[in-house]
Order: sequence, then structure tokens, then C-alpha cells
Amino acid sequence: MSTPLSDIPVFMCAVETGGFSEAGRRLNLSRSSVGRAVARLEGSLKVRLFDRTTRHQNVTADGQLFYEHCQRAMAELRSAEAALDSGLSVPRGKLRVSMPVLFGRMCVAPILRQIASEHSGLELELNFTDRKVDLLEDGYDLAIRNGSPGNGAGIRVRRVGHEATMIFAAPAYLEKRGYPQTLADLASHDTIAYSRGGPVQSWTLDDDGAAFEFNPVSRFRFDDIDAIADAAVEGFGLTWLPYWLVQKRVDSGELVQVIPNMRPSLSDVWAVWPEGPHLPTRVRVAIDALAKFLPKLVPTR
Repeated sequence: MSTPLSDIPVFMCAVETGGFSEAGRRLNLSRSSVGRAVARLEGSLKVRLFDRTTRHQNVTADGQLFYEHCQRAMAELRSAEAALDSGLSVPRGKLRVSMPVLFGRMCVAPILRQIASEHSGLELELNFTDRKVDLLEDGYDLAIRNGSPGNGAGIRVRRVGHEATMIFAAPAYLEKRGYPQTLADLASHDTIAYSRGGPVQSWTLDDDGAAFEFNPVSRFRFDDIDAIADAAVEGFGLTWLPYWLVQKRVDSGELVQVIPNMRPSLSDVWAVWPEGPHLPTRVRVAIDALAKFLPKLVPTR
């Protein structure tokens, strides 16, 4: 009996995610469909790939060995595909990109959609998540990251833009509570801070060319920066946000920059992709477009 090749990616996902249920969620399959795919492989290979209980599935030694061989085979297939694709003058095939949720939706996705509209042979699969995906294990062609690109082995990086972050508040709040003139004045103001189930994010401010860490003490802590911007517009206090997010609110007068003569804090925006001997045309075109157009969508003032 020949090995059912279409079941191999399902098996690999089950190993990487630690179980059939999580693999099903990632692949948009039912848990039972994942189990049947693994069972077909086991029947073909005549070995047990997973030890199963009612709640858990643990990969066996044979399963781990088979997975490692599958990994190498998939790497060879990706390399062969990239070698063929790198000789093309136009992008084609599926481009899988992971990006931060809000930044991706507002700044990255419009550029990639424009590329797709210009090249009918290009497919887009966009993943919006604020976690740093593993490009190799999760099978992504490209990831966009704010701040640090990461230092994992087997990746390449290119800076494609900068993100400017500043302090903003509603004019009504400032009329009521006063306009801070120095960094020391911030401590006497209400703040709206970012927190995701842990410590409140500190604000990295530019103090006459030197980095200054301000730790806001606030009764308003959200894990969504768009919700923070809305709260700032409603006058709940000062907040530290990227300019690309609040530009329209600033243009409309709903928000103003606090301490206007203070320079914005700049962080890098990176394109990250798996290292390899050949860069697929679809990935190269996407990276070049982001480097060209992202600075226009993410102004620093």
C-alpha cells in the first residue's frame, strides 16, 4: 500500500501542535478527520505514530522518526519550488504571510492586496496574530514584525519601515487637567495603558535624544490599542500610541500630541522570511513593495 501523501501535512501539524484537536483548529478540520488521516498513515506504514488516550495524543518514537524525515522532505520540496519560482519574472502561487493584527490590517494588508490585484497568478493567505509565529514550523513565506525581528536560526530579515510612537490626549482632557510641559509632569496625569495579562507596558520616550522609560500607573488598562485610542478620544487620559493608528484622529482634532516639541520614539518594522538558497519571486515582490509603500502608510509625523 502506498503512503497517502495528502495525509502527511495533517500528521506533521498534529505533531507540531501536540494533538489532534489543535491540529484540526489550525487546519480547519474536525478532530476526527485528523485522527483518520493519522490512522491511514499508520495503516500504510504499519507502525503506530501516536499513543492515544481519551484526552491526549502523544507521538511515539516511530512517529517522531517519521516526522523528522517528513520535515527534511518538505524542506527539499520548498527548496525545489523556490528554485523554480525564483526564475520567474512575475509572482505566482500561494503567499502565506503572518502579521500583527491591527498593524497588519491597516498597513500591511492593503499593500499585499494591491500586489495580488496586479498579478492574477498570486494567491494570498494572510494570518493576523500578535504572537511571533515560527516561520519554518508553521510554514509561512513571510512575517512582518514590529520592534525586534527575532534572532532565530534559519531566517533572513530586511527593514521595511519605521513606526513612530508618541503621547496623545483629547483637547478636552488637557483643558481640564492642564498641558504637561515636561516628562516629570506626566506623573500627575491619568493614563490609559496597554497590558495583556501581565505588567503594564512602559512608554519609551525621547528625553532630549536619550531613551527614557516611563511606567504609567493607571486604572485604565486594555489589551487592544484601538480601544485605547477610543478611550483617549473620550477624555480618559494620556496615552502612548503609534502615529499610524491615530493619524485620522489627530487630523480631525480629536487627539493632539502631548509635549509637541518632544521627538517621537522610533522603532523598526521588519520583513522576516526563511533562509534559503533561492528567494521565491512572490516573496521578493512582496518585500520590495512593503519597503516602497509602507513608509507612506506609516508616517513618522
